[in-house]
Amino acid sequence: MVRPGLLTESALTAVRAAIRPGITTGELDAIAERTIRDGGGVPNFQLVPGYRHTLCVSVNDEVVHGIPGDRVLAAGDIVSVDAGAEVDGWNGDSAFTTVLPGGDATLTTARQTLCDTTERALWHGIAALAHARSLNEVGAVIEDAIDETGAWGIVEDLTGHGIGRSMHEDPPVFNHRVRGAGPAVKPGLVVAIEPMVTAGTIDSSTDDDEWTIRTLDGSDAAHWEHSVAVHADGIWVLTASDGGASGLVPLGVTPVPVP
Repeated sequence: MVRPGLLTESALTAVRAAIRPGITTGELDAIAERTIRDGGGVPNFQLVPGYRHTLCVSVNDEVVHGIPGDRVLAAGDIVSVDAGAEVDGWNGDSAFTTVLPGGDATLTTARQTLCDTTERALWHGIAALAHARSLNEVGAVIEDAIDETGAWGIVEDLTGHGIGRSMHEDPPVFNHRVRGAGPAVKPGLVVAIEPMVTAGTIDSSTDDDEWTIRTLDGSDAAHWEHSVAVHADGIWVLTASDGGASGLVPLGVTPVPVP
């Protein structure tokens, strides 16, 4: 699963380089698709029945599953970009959030704090996986990391997931405390950890397009995700070329390459 993970990272890196006020979400989608196909992969979002795009691009109050198209991104927008690649029947899945430069300074500062809070929670959750005995320990750590920085909404209707031969597999990976320990964390487990956090309510609705999920109160949302493998010698973030070292070493965890 290393190859699809790195190809997913490459697609998101290309999008990061291109994203700016004035570009359309459809243009970003084309960049990601070209990167994945040129790298010998297939955009796995296109393999989901009824979905024909490479990315999900969710803007401002959209939590996840925003459909790329002719929407023009504006200064100060908070934008979450989710991508995945399949290579030789194996899958990668990852997402990042960014705040576009410009716009109202107070608003962009608040949005950047939301973005940073969500990314921080992701890395704390991944670090927890390195030592956890059961998977639901990860959700408890994510919840604590979010709550430490202020009053935020942790989306509960959506979770992370297992990943492998299919992009979405069992088990679910919660972003909050739940009853029960959950599956054992042991070599061979590969999961996509993806906190989704809002500046307001945890309640959401689905648009008429049957894909886009947005906050019910119109508050901003952020979404960060990495695919992570557990093996006999440790963990490795498959969708990061450094295995997640930049996010994990400050938290006391050194990722170990997959043998």
